Amino acid sequence: MTHWWDRICEQKASSIDAFFCVRLLVILLTGSSSLFHSENTFARACTSPHFDETATVEYVHDGDSLRLSDGRKVRIIGINTPELAREDNPAEPYALRARDHLRGLLKPQSKIKLRWGRERKDRYGRTLAHVFLSNGENVSQRLLTEGLAMALTVPPNLWQWDCYQLAEQNARKSKLGLWSHQRFQISAAKHLDSNTRGFRQVSGVVKRVGFSKSSIWLNLDANFAIRIKRSDLEYFNGVDFRALRGRKLVARGWVKYHNNQLRMRVRHPAALKIE
Repeated sequence: MTHWWDRICEQKASSIDAFFCVRLLVILLTGSSSLFHSENTFARACTSPHFDETATVEYVHDGDSLRLSDGRKVRIIGINTPELAREDNPAEPYALRARDHLRGLLKPQSKIKLRWGRERKDRYGRTLAHVFLSNGENVSQRLLTEGLAMALTVPPNLWQWDCYQLAEQNARKSKLGLWSHQRFQISAAKHLDSNTRGFRQVSGVVKRVGFSKSSIWLNLDANFAIRIKRSDLEYFNGVDFRALRGRKLVARGWVKYHNNQLRMRVRHPAALKIE
């Protein structure tokens, strides 16, 4: 553990900031069993010293996306909220509450401030941005603090990722909002079936660590695999994946079923925790 600590803190890439190093140092000094997270209890404002644009809200679609008056669709960076009903799938718990809360914050014709992500568009063509109220309050942090969203870290849009994690941790500890519901608790991989889908927190023991040309695979018990693409390895600099064999992990991300196996792609250390 200390071997890769030094390399991470010496790294000058913007993806790993000084705050992350401080948190890792706390883990090392306190003996925490968490490899990637420390359970800090303090909160700080996820503010921005500048904004890229002031825009006008037209419509809020759900808890983490909206449309601007010029027709652009915006996916809010840093959070994931429960899914609304779609086709034959019912709404997830707290989906309507998250949407309605965001609608209360971002009323039609209200002015908001945007800070764009390093990656400006998602695969659906939506603009990726941090959203702020006219007074500068961070909307992602607001929903996380009130337990209406889960922290989501997707490279290369890493600005304030640690602050969002802390906001979620405080809400989770207090069992606010969605954290009071069984749907959003950690599920053991062995209890999941082939119909499991959506954003989940999954735990299991690493039975095998595999290396393919494109990815590293952490195979948990009960036929569940965590995939880390080699294109994302820069964010895991110095981590000895082989050393994770036999350790119990908690991973968060979207679960899908492929080739007779449940899979989850993990793109950043914030989505993994050693228990």
